[in-house]
Amino acid sequence: MKKNIEKPTPEAKALSLFLMAYKTKNPIYKEKSKRMNRLWDLVTMDKLSRDEYIEEVQNMLTAYGGYLEVVEKTVKFYIEKTGEWKLQGNDKYCLDAQKIADKLLNK
Repeated sequence: MKKNIEKPTPEAKALSLFLMAYKTKNPIYKEKSKRMNRLWDLVTMDKLSRDEYIEEVQNMLTAYGGYLEVVEKTVKFYIEKTGEWKLQGNDKYCLDAQKIADKLLNK
C-alpha cells in the first residue's frame, strides 16, 4: 500500500481544528472530525482523490459559514478557553488565525 505524503489545505486545517475544538461541546462535531480524518487517510493511501476530499471540506466549511468564519470561531473558542492564542506558524491558516486573534485580544 503506497502512502502519499501531502499536507492538507489551509481550509482543511481550519475545518479540522474547528471540529477538534468544538467536539467537546457537541458529539456531532466529534463524529464529523472522525469522518474527515478517515477521508484524509483515504487520500493519503490514494483511495480517494484529493479533489473529492477538497470538495467535501468546502461543503462542510460552507455549512459552518465559510473559511474565515470557521477560523474566527476556532480562535475565539481557544481565547475564551485559555485566554490566549498559541498556534504559531507561517502557513496561510496560522497567519489568518493570528490576525483574528490579534483583533479579538485587542478589543
